[in-house]
Amino acid sequence: MLDELLGRAELKRQIEELQEEKHHLERRVEAEEERRSDAASARQAAEERVNRLEDRLTSLQDTVDRLQAQSTETSQTVRSETDLSGEALERFCDQLRSVQSGPEGALTVTVTDERALPESVTEAFDGVTELVRRAAPGIAYADDFGLIRAVVRPPIHPEQIDRWDSEFVVDRRWFEPTGSFAFGVVRSDLFALGEYDERTRQTFTGFESDVKSDHSKGGYSQGRFERIRDEQIADHLDRVEETLRDRNAEKLILVGEQTVLDDLDVGADVVQTTDARGKPKDALEQAFHDFWTARVYVL
Repeated sequence: MLDELLGRAELKRQIEELQEEKHHLERRVEAEEERRSDAASARQAAEERVNRLEDRLTSLQDTVDRLQAQSTETSQTVRSETDLSGEALERFCDQLRSVQSGPEGALTVTVTDERALPESVTEAFDGVTELVRRAAPGIAYADDFGLIRAVVRPPIHPEQIDRWDSEFVVDRRWFEPTGSFAFGVVRSDLFALGEYDERTRQTFTGFESDVKSDHSKGGYSQGRFERIRDEQIADHLDRVEETLRDRNAEKLILVGEQTVLDDLDVGADVVQTTDARGKPKDALEQAFHDFWTARVYVL
């Protein structure tokens, strides 16, 4: 009653209304601040996701580029692949020797069948290094203009060479029979040996040995059959070694079955497998021709 008379009741109502409005405004402010905080968090999360997506996109693009490069190189094929021997091989070597370039304009480098390639090869054969790997082991030739890019598998693989020069290194001894040497074919039941002056055979020695090749169901047991066969092969190789020790030529090239070549201790300069067969003289002629044949890959 007194508050109404003094007008305080009205003031109290106004105060309550103002407080109510203040609380309402404070809630609005708090809600707005919360909304802004959520928006900032959402923006930050979105930015982080964008960054992750960009990183992922870059990684995927790099993978695509790498696979594309690998696919391009893998799908490439050599321009030509040829076996050369005799006069054809001599002409090829002469053409290589005739190439004249500027200082350090012609690369000659040996490559093996290992995955790692010399740095000179990766530079000179950029884009076709996988083809070089496929052609290895051999000698890679390239010029600084990219006009010549080839890998040759010579009959005799040279020691390591990696040289830029004004001309290619084409050693006749890698590609052709030179000087005096002995050339032999060894199988578990056959031996043939020729002594040569370059391509001309001066002497011939050959023989076949009786070595069991099949085990029949009757007769010997499998174990006894294998023992007898091993003894026959050992006797055959003893005879081979004795014949090789009596040769005149110091240099010796041996080809044949890998299993028997590994068992021989005759100090051969070159050892290589071959599938040459037939009678001793026929096997020797075929093996000699096959050995002195070079495979040429033009990339």
